[in-house]
Amino acid sequence: MPTPIAPRLLADIGGTYARFALEREPGVYSDRQNLRCADYPDFLAALKAYLGAVDSRDVRLGAIAIANPVEGDEVRMTNYPWQFSIEATRRAVGFDTLLVVNDFTALAMGLPHLEPGQVRQVGGGQARERSVIGLLGAGTGLGVSGLIPVEDGWVSLATEGGHVAFAPQTPRELSVLEYAWRQYAHVSAERLISASGIELIYRALAARADRTPEPLAAPEITRRALAGSDALAVESIAMFCEMLGTVAANLALTLGAYGGLYIGGGIVPRLGEYFDRSGFRARFEAKGRFSALVANIPTFVITSDTDTLSGASAILDAQLRRQSGGSSLLERVRQMRASLSGAEQRVADWVLAQPRSALSDPIVDIARQAGVSQPTVVRFCRSMGCAGLSDFKLKLASGLTSTIPVSHTQVKRTDSTHELGAKVLDNTAAAVLKARDEINADAVQRAIDMLLAARRVDFHAVGQYGIVATDAQYKFLRFGVPTAAYTDPRVQQLAAGVLGPGDVLVVISGSGKVQELQDSVDTALERGARVIALTPSHAPLAKRATLAITIDHAEDVTTQMPMISRILHLAVIDVLAVGVAMRRSGAAPQAAVGAPSAGARSARPVPGEVPDYARLTSHAR
Repeated sequence: MPTPIAPRLLADIGGTYARFALEREPGVYSDRQNLRCADYPDFLAALKAYLGAVDSRDVRLGAIAIANPVEGDEVRMTNYPWQFSIEATRRAVGFDTLLVVNDFTALAMGLPHLEPGQVRQVGGGQARERSVIGLLGAGTGLGVSGLIPVEDGWVSLATEGGHVAFAPQTPRELSVLEYAWRQYAHVSAERLISASGIELIYRALAARADRTPEPLAAPEITRRALAGSDALAVESIAMFCEMLGTVAANLALTLGAYGGLYIGGGIVPRLGEYFDRSGFRARFEAKGRFSALVANIPTFVITSDTDTLSGASAILDAQLRRQSGGSSLLERVRQMRASLSGAEQRVADWVLAQPRSALSDPIVDIARQAGVSQPTVVRFCRSMGCAGLSDFKLKLASGLTSTIPVSHTQVKRTDSTHELGAKVLDNTAAAVLKARDEINADAVQRAIDMLLAARRVDFHAVGQYGIVATDAQYKFLRFGVPTAAYTDPRVQQLAAGVLGPGDVLVVISGSGKVQELQDSVDTALERGARVIALTPSHAPLAKRATLAITIDHAEDVTTQMPMISRILHLAVIDVLAVGVAMRRSGAAPQAAVGAPSAGARSARPVPGEVPDYARLTSHAR
């Protein structure tokens, strides 16, 4: 019996069509609709149009596969003028989770779910079990991906391999490349192995034959080629298939795709048996000394039209499992609502309607807004399998916060106060989560060791980061270590000049390029002191310092102060302070990076006792 799933919206967004479906049972896609992108001003309009046309009342999850790289919150389509914020879109449609992934990453994740009748093998070869799989497909663009087996499943590759440089294999292909060079400085594989690429090949071959080409679109060129009614069209599609064979073989060798090479997209599946008879496979195997190797790699054409949807759904399931609660906790609330008491149902309805408020509101406000008593709120939480309200909030937050994109959502002049607050806080939370994932634990541990051994610690910063240095001074003075914070460049140079062996200078900078700080670092190093830099990677300060803890956060300082970056620097200072405190109190060294103990009692480190983190990091009043 299939494992039940939470209802979800699935979409496959290309440069021409936005394809939508609902999945309420595993592998069963209902209410499928193809909307023309040109009919809608943006993605949100198309999404709302679809949701308004189907019964989507129980849908709170979404997975979108899009023909575009997805890096952070802001998505800008390469082959169509749509751009949107993932988080703003999620809010606009009221979803708990909205996942957006590259379409070929999703297509790759759908490969393990294909049935034998959903693929067609072209040529020979035998796939090795649990081996790397390659994937590419031509449509509006050229998508490239791969699938790597891991212990409990597969990992898909999010690549833009379609933009590698095109490599001709014959004089005719070289003439096509030279024709393309007249229009484009960089001719990628996608320029030729795509719908627009077919049109470009057609025009190039016409020019080579001193003919004036008809202004034909790719579908018409393909139709004429299959009908054999246009010799130039036949030559164009034949060359397209051969070029695809070269790119496919390159990908197979690059990945070591002994599990097979799969071909999707909107063009090849429509070529049918013509593709099987084309020069694709011969070109695929034409790899000189490695011809025998690639001849053993099978190539398959994907004939299923739901593979991308199933892959997006699989990626969504994996994310929901990683959330350890969150959205799945909301789903549990929905599923268990009918079995709750009437009063508990009112709490459930309020949580489902305002999950973000449930994270922050105190119990008295939750009870008041739900129209129940405070003990009823606690009983509701226990009915959900939680120890109490705090445990419920923790599990809810673990899911909801993981949907916050690790990127910047632009604040606009037209934003309401609510939108302004949400964007600023979401941006900050996202940046902190990103920093958590990227922090170099080894560098932090080395910094803690240096600070523990220091005779004196000075903190230097300028401008908006001066408060970070002052905060650090207060924290480290609590340890009884001679500590000073300097924010004036002239005083910094003088202070650096009195440092010596055994001393540590910590420089704090959002850009890592401030010349005065670089001068202080040089002076301190000449005096024999060691330097720790909290700065972006590859910045001059990072290269000069004895040790760098890199904090990479691009911030638009032309429109706002360095708010988030400053918070990240404060957080790293907290990590160092807690690490030093725990080491001084006899805690294990590996505890330096991570959550502090909640059971600590004393602000001043006492042997055998972990310090009170709340007191340690509080500001003087």
